[in-house]
Amino acid sequence: MRRTFERYVGQNIDIIYLDRHNKLSQRRVRVLSVDLECMTAYCFIRRAPRLFRNENVLAVMPVKQYAN
Repeated sequence: MRRTFERYVGQNIDIIYLDRHNKLSQRRVRVLSVDLECMTAYCFIRRAPRLFRNENVLAVMPVKQYAN
C-alpha cells in the first residue's frame, strides 16, 4: 500500500479508514510523507498533522483540483 500513498505526497485526498477503536472514519487530508507503516498527513477536520497507519486505510480518492 505504501506505493499507493507515495503518489499522493503533496496532494489532497479523501480516505476511509479504521480508527484506533476499529470504527470507520472518513477524512480529507493532505499527504505530507509516507513510510512503511504510516502516512503523515494534514487533517482538515482536526486542523493538525496526523499519523494514519497504512494497513488501516481502506479506500483512497484523489480530490479534484479545479482551475479558476
